[in-house]
Amino acid sequence: MKGKSLVVFFSHAGENYSVGNITEGNTKIVADYISEATGADQFEIVAEKSYDMPYMQLIDVAKEESRRGELPAYKGTVPDLAQYDTVFIGGPIWWGTYPQVMFTFFRDNDLNGKTIVPFTTHEGSGLGNTVEDLRKAYPKADVLNGFAIAGHDVRTGQSRVQKWLNGLGY
Repeated sequence: MKGKSLVVFFSHAGENYSVGNITEGNTKIVADYISEATGADQFEIVAEKSYDMPYMQLIDVAKEESRRGELPAYKGTVPDLAQYDTVFIGGPIWWGTYPQVMFTFFRDNDLNGKTIVPFTTHEGSGLGNTVEDLRKAYPKADVLNGFAIAGHDVRTGQSRVQKWLNGLGY
C-alpha cells in the first residue's frame, strides 16, 4: 500500500455477544492493531444516540434502524480525507452489515478514488454485506475484500491482523 492511511471505525463497548460486558469495543481493539502496525491515523465514529443497552435490546434497535434505513448522526469532525490514499473501514456486523451510523458517514464523505479496506468484528457473520455496501457507496473506489475476525478472538488476534496486513503490503 502506498501513501497515508486512515482507520475509520465504529465500535461498541458494553454488553456484547459472546464476550460479555466489555469496556473497550472489539472493533476499537482491531483498529488499534491496524494503526499500530501501519502508522494510520484514526477517526472513531461515535453515534450521537446511545447504544448503551442490554444486548438483546440492542439487537432490536439495530434491526429497526436497518429496516427503516435510519441514518443516525455522529459526533466529531472528520479529518481532511484528501490527505489519505487508503481508508480502512471497520465495524461490528449488525444485521448483515455495518451499523447504520456508518452509512451516515458514507453519505457524508466521498471516498471515491481511494483504496478502501473493510474489516469487521462478528460472531458468525464474517464480512456480511460490507464489501458490497462499500462498493455501492463508493463505485469509483478500489474496495478490497477485507478482513473479518470473531469478537471473541480479538483480544488474542493481533498476530492474525498482522498476517492480513502483511498480505496487503504492510
